Amino acid sequence: MTQHRDLEAAVAVVLEQVTSERLLAAARGMVDIASPTGAERPLAEWVASELVTSGLDAEVQGIDASQANAVATIPGAEGPSLLLYAPIDTFTTGDPSLDIPGAAPLWRPDLAARAVVHGDIVEGLGAGNPKGHAAVVLAVLQALHASGVTPPGDVVGGFGAGGMPSFAVEGVGTPGRANTGHGVGAAFLLERGYTTDYAVIAKPGWTVLHEEVGLVWIDVTVHGLHTYAGSRHRLPYSNAVASAGRVAVALENWLDDYPRRHRYATMSPQGIVSSINGGIERLGASTPATVRLRLDLRITTQQTPASVLREVRHMLAGVSDELGIVVTAHQSAAVPASHTPPESPVVRAAVNAFESVAGGPHVLILDNSGATDANILRMRGVPTARVGMPKVAAMPDGSEIDFTRGMNLVDLREMRRLAEILIRTVFLLPAEHSGRRG
Repeated sequence: MTQHRDLEAAVAVVLEQVTSERLLAAARGMVDIASPTGAERPLAEWVASELVTSGLDAEVQGIDASQANAVATIPGAEGPSLLLYAPIDTFTTGDPSLDIPGAAPLWRPDLAARAVVHGDIVEGLGAGNPKGHAAVVLAVLQALHASGVTPPGDVVGGFGAGGMPSFAVEGVGTPGRANTGHGVGAAFLLERGYTTDYAVIAKPGWTVLHEEVGLVWIDVTVHGLHTYAGSRHRLPYSNAVASAGRVAVALENWLDDYPRRHRYATMSPQGIVSSINGGIERLGASTPATVRLRLDLRITTQQTPASVLREVRHMLAGVSDELGIVVTAHQSAAVPASHTPPESPVVRAAVNAFESVAGGPHVLILDNSGATDANILRMRGVPTARVGMPKVAAMPDGSEIDFTRGMNLVDLREMRRLAEILIRTVFLLPAEHSGRRG
């Protein structure tokens, strides 16, 4: 009973510092600084500056001239150390010339790196994912320091570059850098001095997850013949553009059943044909020799990137025979799925914290197919739990919320609930630890 009173007293003192003003300032500051994958340094510098101004020991952890993490440490007692982590790069860039028409047919206000406040809702590029979650981590670090309460162990706040599933963006970041996404910031953070006993990653979803899918990107090359429109009736003709369309449809139909074949535990891996590239645009009178399709296939802990590549190649062999064309495939990116045992202290602490805030039992959400830097943290040996906020379901004016706008909205009331979960998790981690945990 005394221990419970001590816990509640510590949480109350810290939570008192998590004011609406602090949360709003963190959210607006995050959104107002563009941070496309590969060019997060200005935002990392702002985060580190805010933490230093608040009295914390913080630094900008440079990766290159354009890309950086921000990291801070709050010294604790002799208990296990905990990393509170959130990525800071956005799914789209905030530049109309790069985002339109891929993200939307026309430019919209929510695609811009400019925060607009609608009552309790903040709108702007990445306001919900990932910046609202990073803003909560920032506010929690500030509140912990301001409260004067010593956490059970060191608390490290990590704000990571390159968290999005993205290759380098042309015209963004340092020229020549190819590895700017797929978790490079998280890996660099741990490799260069900030490996902790446990981690909690803040990413969307009103639940606590102990595992998540990985991904493999596969490039499918559809081969044809480069020829001239005026010679179609005189020369051999095989249009790779037309063939690629047929291959794309075949793949999408095949992917409909992919989750059923590979569903495992909490994971229901999905897959899509995400892009098509081919043809010489200036030569509208010619057909291309090849067209490339890119696939994103999510994978469970029971799959490997190599096994999925073989599965895709087997499927494409049938399509190749049916259409009488040559189709090849190779892997272009991969991040394995990962798992932390549910009985791990960090998962138990996060679940207990969630239940205290939610006011009821935690219900594990199934059929998940989202991948985050949690995979990177676990791959580096850090048991990790994932917890986050629900997406904004409705706007005060009743306006439509699609996928893209849903990424760009955050509710200050949900930010406070997530902040309390993170604070409680800090104080619920058991003081005893020895060696490596599951």
